[in-house]
Amino acid sequence: MNSDEERIALFLDFENLALGARDRGGKLDLAVIMEALSERGRVVIRRAYADWNLFSEHRQNVVGQRIEMIEIPQRTGMVRKNAADIKLAVDALELAFEREFLSTFVIGSGDSDFTPLVLKLRELNRRVIGIGVEGSTSDLLPGACDEFLFYERLAGPGTGRATGRRRKAAKEDTAAPDRDDDDEAVTDLHELSRLITRTVAGLQRSMDGPVLSSMLKRAILRKDPTFSEGDYGFRAWGELTRHLETMGVVELREGSAAGDPVVDFPTDGGNEEQAFELLRDVVAELEQRTGAPPLSGLKNELRRRQPNFSEKDFGYGGFLQFVKAAVAKGIVDLEWEDENEDYFLSAGGV
Repeated sequence: MNSDEERIALFLDFENLALGARDRGGKLDLAVIMEALSERGRVVIRRAYADWNLFSEHRQNVVGQRIEMIEIPQRTGMVRKNAADIKLAVDALELAFEREFLSTFVIGSGDSDFTPLVLKLRELNRRVIGIGVEGSTSDLLPGACDEFLFYERLAGPGTGRATGRRRKAAKEDTAAPDRDDDDEAVTDLHELSRLITRTVAGLQRSMDGPVLSSMLKRAILRKDPTFSEGDYGFRAWGELTRHLETMGVVELREGSAAGDPVVDFPTDGGNEEQAFELLRDVVAELEQRTGAPPLSGLKNELRRRQPNFSEKDFGYGGFLQFVKAAVAKGIVDLEWEDENEDYFLSAGGV
């Protein structure tokens, strides 16, 4: 048996998922969820919690996926809203302590009440995947998980209803530096390329070895657990990275394992070299006209020439970092002036 494969324990808050799917105009199909999980490892424990008298029409669906039905009866005259949640949480923690071989816990619910459970499981060094229905999933829960899957998106690439939840989260994570510079609208794929280049750059700064494709995907999911390449029309992560290579965003090289290439920035400079040339030309033009230009406002001058310019397309966290990279290549010179409290640039010798 492969000791490296994930061993998964599945816990479904069935009422939350079923009612969420019904509110979205559909019926919960557990086969879709099980297919997605089977791609990630062996599902060795499968449990669903509900008062099954209220969901009798789903019994065949649950049994057909070999999921154990845990009965939580709703007694007359008693408020037992959280009974299933408590039982699910107790069972999950009990197995986390008793079954060391379990590497991944899947919590099927959009209820924020499960956030403490998710955080505790991660403290115990377990990977946690969340599954919820868009529109009925709390904003708190997805960010607590290592990965979060929206039920509608599991049916196939781009089939889920767009809610903007993932794109909003991605923008918040990727646009924090220089937020005031990049308020202009960008396409989804353009936004994704920025996320990937910044992540590649961050991984390169924080580690010594090469950045593998699988490593990059895990880092993307840590930034945005709801990320899915299917939202951009790609069937697989490898297809997405190959497309970005053809766009000149990244370069793929053979890695230590088949199917897991090294992801790097283009060795020939790619579009970055054109951006450096733009910077040099603008600085030289301004220098001839009014003298050495200050860093403040220089980005706007670049955008007069190229409206969609952004240093984030090349993995830089801010415009100053981009300019310093140009200085390191001898493209421009940069000096700080105490009197004006600003950097001033001049065209380099290259």
